[in-house]
Amino acid sequence: MLSHASDKEEDLLNRKNFIRASGLAVTALVTGTWKALDPERAMGAEPLASAVSCVLTPEQTEGPYYIAREKVRRNIREKRPGIPLLLKLNVVDAATCEPIKKAAVDIWHCDAGGIYSGFQAASVGGAPGSSGPTDKATFLRGIQLTNGHGLAQFQTMYPGWYRGRTVHIHVKVHLASDPVGHVVHTGQLYFQDTLTSRVYQRSPYKGRAASRDTFNRTDGIFQQGGAQSMLTVHPDKKGGYVATITLGVRRAA
Repeated sequence: MLSHASDKEEDLLNRKNFIRASGLAVTALVTGTWKALDPERAMGAEPLASAVSCVLTPEQTEGPYYIAREKVRRNIREKRPGIPLLLKLNVVDAATCEPIKKAAVDIWHCDAGGIYSGFQAASVGGAPGSSGPTDKATFLRGIQLTNGHGLAQFQTMYPGWYRGRTVHIHVKVHLASDPVGHVVHTGQLYFQDTLTSRVYQRSPYKGRAASRDTFNRTDGIFQQGGAQSMLTVHPDKKGGYVATITLGVRRAA
């Protein structure tokens, strides 16, 4: 009888130890992966095992409104009306999870009315930029170099929408000292539709919100990898938002 009780107690103890060990292993893996994907949180972290790899961010179309050699600056808003957005982009090597220093991150997007600077005539119904820029405006365009932790930040505003596209921000990553040097990533960044619907209840978006014709689920470009380029967005304390994402890129051979 005593032997039977001891066997049961030993079995229970072994099960508890196994569950505890498994939980610790899963926690360590998740925590390690998160630190690897977020260079800001990875400062001082131990190197990951080689089995852990980062996600290669999907390539997407550049679109018709790109302008090379834009201004190197953090604040790209130029007082355009809209809800403030702090955009934080972490650039890492998709093979090693290591942050990439001094990468040139190039972004551009439309304003609250769906207008792109440089192509203001084209983006209100004209030809989509096939013959080059139509004006010299530069709002909501800029380049930043990543810091030692792979981070580039932009002060901008929540984008508007235009016919046939869901809400998005364009991005390029260059790995040469020249901002139009070797491009290792061209993509687009996206927002949850539920969040956009809430944002568009406010000015200056509200007047156009009811006419919005394309959402993530109906956007053909989003369907080609957009779910892997979704921004994580949180409200700040001033009525705006902070959006973050990690861009895993492949260095040139």
